Amino acid sequence: MPLIDLDSIDDPRLSDFRNLTDVQLRLVKEPAEGLYIAESSKVLRRALDAGHAPRSFLLAPKWVPDLADVLDRFPSVPAFVAPEATLEAITGFHLHRGALAAMHRPEPLPLADVLASARRVAVIEDMVDHTNLGAVFRSAAALGIDAVLVSPRSADPLYRRAVRVSMGSVFQVPWVRLDSWPGGLATIRSAGFTVAALALVPGAVALGAFAAREHERLALLLGTEGDGLSTGALAEADVALTIPMHGGVDSLNVAAAAAVAFWECRYDDARPVL
Repeated sequence: MPLIDLDSIDDPRLSDFRNLTDVQLRLVKEPAEGLYIAESSKVLRRALDAGHAPRSFLLAPKWVPDLADVLDRFPSVPAFVAPEATLEAITGFHLHRGALAAMHRPEPLPLADVLASARRVAVIEDMVDHTNLGAVFRSAAALGIDAVLVSPRSADPLYRRAVRVSMGSVFQVPWVRLDSWPGGLATIRSAGFTVAALALVPGAVALGAFAAREHERLALLLGTEGDGLSTGALAEADVALTIPMHGGVDSLNVAAAAAVAFWECRYDDARPVL
């Protein structure tokens, strides 16, 4: 387990970890260079369990014993060690769980293969908030969603914050970035899915009433945080759904709404026996 003690924050070998809080820079750099960042030992282990390969580690000294088994598994992968203040100077933020890994980004999954074995999928249009996206993935993993499909302009599911909020669920739930929008919805429908859009529009059906019916293959369509679903996306949907609200509240946060919809529309095999 060879460790590399850092003596300079300008070490060129640290380029993967530099300026992690610069979202616009990272959104260009990480896909282009085929990498993503896993933050915390738990998330890192989940990435490795999913078969993802590390390219380098960056650790505070106190986290070395906790990850000793991981470092031993990858003796040829550089493991940089530095005090927490130095790590903060490199990354741009304080690491509450002082362990990071630069990971090789896996190859994209073919949409046809993902849809072939799925019965419940979530489809995300233009969701740019990484916290909400990570929360949607965590709910998807917990509530029986087989895959998450994101529109071309949606945030990167492998961006550091999305990965951390999802607690590594982005490694567990298959996901695909659609090539076209809203044309990709026609592809999903042609695979046998009913496309159900969560939207506050006239004629929307109450979620509970819709979920009570039989739906062999269902795609739940969710919009961005502020504007909701586009006119084009709604036009491609087979039905619009609404979650009845009380107390003068007009709607839920998109991540909360997703969790409610995932639970209500879960496949019959996942429903508890009472």
